[in-house]
Amino acid sequence: MTTTLRPTEPLQRDADGALSRHYTVCVNSRPVGVVHLVSSPTPGAPVGEIRDLRIEEPDRGRGRATVAALAAEEVARGWGCRRIEASVPADATEALRLATALGYVVRSRFMEKRPGDAAPELPAGSRGRPMTETEFASWVERAQEEYVQDWITRGVPEAEARAKAEQDNVTLLPDGLGSEGLDISVLEHEGTPVGRLWLGTRDGWAFVYDVETDEAHRGRGHGRSLMLLAEAQAAVAGRPGVRLNVFADNTPAERLYESLGYETTTYHLYKNLL
Repeated sequence: MTTTLRPTEPLQRDADGALSRHYTVCVNSRPVGVVHLVSSPTPGAPVGEIRDLRIEEPDRGRGRATVAALAAEEVARGWGCRRIEASVPADATEALRLATALGYVVRSRFMEKRPGDAAPELPAGSRGRPMTETEFASWVERAQEEYVQDWITRGVPEAEARAKAEQDNVTLLPDGLGSEGLDISVLEHEGTPVGRLWLGTRDGWAFVYDVETDEAHRGRGHGRSLMLLAEAQAAVAGRPGVRLNVFADNTPAERLYESLGYETTTYHLYKNLL
């Protein structure tokens, strides 16, 4: 039997060059599933993304999804993509197993926590306060460079990583420290600044964009205090909980979040197309 992708619409092309197309997965012309493939322009080659890949229940377990994923990669190559990405829900164990078998690598994962009704208290001697303009000027430059290096370390070309960091800063911090919907705080312990928290809003939830403890003060529980501060601010703002994205090789952060009750909701994966 032959498994193929059949387009269900003309190729969609945005003004910025982004592409999108839906396909039906067919076995000998019989529809058995769907695929949605997109590409996004970046400095250098565009990046493909499998937005959706589903095989109907009666045809699962027969290699249809594997062939469909490989066919989507070939389409992405034809679009000039040199990397393809996909997001897999944490409870979709078969999809995650398939992706890793095909060479996809977990880059990061989304985690979330629904705190209780009462805002948590910080440990004795610790308190959060708003960041000052002077502190912001030095912090934002350093944070952006660290963000760039995080993406470079995880397989993103430098030009693309820098363009992403600059665009994200423009989008998320249009008015600097005064940008609407953001809380950028400094954690102090016994009067000494020991870390920073950047908390925003995404899809109605509080979202941790950046959290860091100063190197000289690590290993003393301040990372936990910063996350408790995030939960307290989320509770005050009436948010249902806190969400964040953690890179896959940041083991200390993953362990911290898990110990605080955060659960993985989505895995983000990528594969380089040779």
